[in-house]
Amino acid sequence: MKKHIIMLFAALSLGSAALSAQTVKAVEDGKYDIKVGDITMTVNAAQGGKIVSYRLGEKEVLSQTRMANSFGSTFWTSPQSEWNWPPVAEYDRKAFKAEVNGNVLVLTGEKSERFGYRVRKEFKADAKNNSIAITYTIVNESGETRKVAPWEISRVPNGGMLFFDAKEATPANNMKGMNFVFEQKAAWFTLDEDKENRKINADGKGWLAFSDNGLLFVKKFQDLKAGEEAPAEAEIQIYANPGKTFVEIEEQGAYTTIAPGEELSWTVRWYLVPNDLPAEPSKALLKKVLKTIKL
Repeated sequence: MKKHIIMLFAALSLGSAALSAQTVKAVEDGKYDIKVGDITMTVNAAQGGKIVSYRLGEKEVLSQTRMANSFGSTFWTSPQSEWNWPPVAEYDRKAFKAEVNGNVLVLTGEKSERFGYRVRKEFKADAKNNSIAITYTIVNESGETRKVAPWEISRVPNGGMLFFDAKEATPANNMKGMNFVFEQKAAWFTLDEDKENRKINADGKGWLAFSDNGLLFVKKFQDLKAGEEAPAEAEIQIYANPGKTFVEIEEQGAYTTIAPGEELSWTVRWYLVPNDLPAEPSKALLKKVLKTIKL
């Protein structure tokens, strides 16, 4: 009897350990939390599979404005000229089917009848480097060979500073540009207010950072070679909405040909760490980013 009790206790202990190691959890209203250390990412499968929150402890880094197309992080196909505006509902607004496979959250969207693509998103916490890896997959169900690029759009509050490795930032989409400073081998922009829509394109080096409110948010992704971007698009794009509202920090993958039934997958790795450095151009802040993403 004693032996059975010991074995039962061991089984319960193992079960408890497995539960504590769980990184994906359904919370409410189609939402799921992905956790790694003190970082929590909340994804809403019922609302376009959007990332609606990304926080360190209780400190939030994404825009929480509730106007349409102004909060969280979403995914579109590129180039935008193929669909113009508004964003395609099947990628951006309609519900995604959710499955939890071990410690991986898999969201699968509806097929777009207009464009023939289906989008799948996989979220996985990586405890080894304290990050969350998001793999976006575009499935070609159109019946014809197509060319497309993946595109992640993350919205942050209008405050602090964003920066990346680039030598120039050119106005895009017939909009006004932004006052970037180029020093310390990076492009730096202190978020500010303006009455106009502003947008830039830039050739980066595979990472994009945002510093505000004691947080450093970094995204790491594929570094595109010249000519790999979609027409009129870029590896890095920044869009500033008018007023003290939100700013979009965006990156795109390579413009790729996919035959019927083929898939294009692209991974973006998200980091979020405490930051007590001033939100201004500095070697120290740049060094902190490179150390965070291990470049």
